[in-house]
Amino acid sequence: MKAREAGKLRLSVIRMSRAALKNRAIELGHDLSEEEIIEVLAKEVRMRRDALPEYRRAGDPEKIAELESEIEILMEYLPQQLSKDEITQLATEVIVSVGADSERDLGKVMGVLMPKVKGRADGKLVNQVVRELLTSGH
Repeated sequence: MKAREAGKLRLSVIRMSRAALKNRAIELGHDLSEEEIIEVLAKEVRMRRDALPEYRRAGDPEKIAELESEIEILMEYLPQQLSKDEITQLATEVIVSVGADSERDLGKVMGVLMPKVKGRADGKLVNQVVRELLTSGH
């Protein structure tokens, strides 16, 4: 019965994702490229991650477990995620290449870095790493 429930959740997540992909294709007016598909799936993961703190505050363990399971399922369809060390290495390279030396240059660094990590890293984590590097003087 547990396997059947897990299968229902997987099917539900896949259906929601397919609907999101179809809606995005209609929005853009063309079939989605692989990069656009990754972008939509990453957005689905981000929406669920953003909802987790609310359910933690509300103390709803069932919904928390469901969201975490949905995130796991979606992650299977995304490229291998970069580790914090890999993000740090890429961020350091970009900081040096654009000549950033303070937190004022955050936008400049993020503008170059985000296309390189798109779909392979959470934007909040990338932003956090870049801020740490810029405030510590990399």
